[in-house]
Amino acid sequence: MDNLFATDISRRRLVTALALAPLLWHTRGVRAATADPRRVVALEWLPVELLVALGVTPMAVADITNYRLWVGEPPLPEGVIEVGLRTEPNLELLTQLQPSLIVYSAGYGPGEDKIKRIAPGLGVNFSDGRQPLTSSRQSLIELGETLGLASQARAHLNEFDAFIEQMKPRFAARGDRPLLLMSLLDERHALVIGPNSLFQQVMDMLGLKNGWQGEVNFWGSAVIGLERLATIEASDVLCFAHGDDAVMERIAATPLWQAMPFVRAGRFQRLPPVWFYGATLSAMHFCRLLDKALGGRP
Repeated sequence: MDNLFATDISRRRLVTALALAPLLWHTRGVRAATADPRRVVALEWLPVELLVALGVTPMAVADITNYRLWVGEPPLPEGVIEVGLRTEPNLELLTQLQPSLIVYSAGYGPGEDKIKRIAPGLGVNFSDGRQPLTSSRQSLIELGETLGLASQARAHLNEFDAFIEQMKPRFAARGDRPLLLMSLLDERHALVIGPNSLFQQVMDMLGLKNGWQGEVNFWGSAVIGLERLATIEASDVLCFAHGDDAVMERIAATPLWQAMPFVRAGRFQRLPPVWFYGATLSAMHFCRLLDKALGGRP
């Protein structure tokens, strides 16, 4: 277990956390459900987003510090309990919290058998390898049914569809100019977003061309050397920050970076974090950031 996270919790802290947990739920007149929405734990960040889309704030979440660096939106209230790493949550603390449901990303973190020894579990899938947004819509409906919030799931998806339609005209003037999406990993590597990604599906809806058409993994992303960015011509490049301003400053001072076509053309922008492997709320946050950076412009 990572030593950054305490393996023990004091009786006072636990009692306080459990007492505050019901206050984290936004009541929307739901019917009785198998799992109590006030006592749900999310072991990965996709489940966090699905819960918030339903109007539920999870009682506890894994790796909150990095959530705030890499995800940002939707924000987590200060009262949400930290339960360790996404890959290695604190199982003792989870047991003490007595959740009504543990939501996790299938194939990530502790196995289903360990989870279900503590509480009922629901595994959600990010993608089928091609259309993450379609998968996330299905996961939202399933989670909504599990929590007795099916009507909230449908309402959110209707809101999402209307939002996308509203955003489409904002990018009509771009024509075929490609858009490259990236995030720095270190001073030599970047993560780029390409086909089969959540953002690709959104870009297809908005009529935007992706500047990265190279190899990608199952999640629609790829780790590449920074030198490969020099081959990207005539693109706008958006770089999502995650508390890495110092790394960006060092990279920006190098001759390699200063020679990048998109840097010379003044078409590089840094944006706040948005989760690449999220669902509808990440997609909407992505659209808002796109609009702020590029909306209404050729």
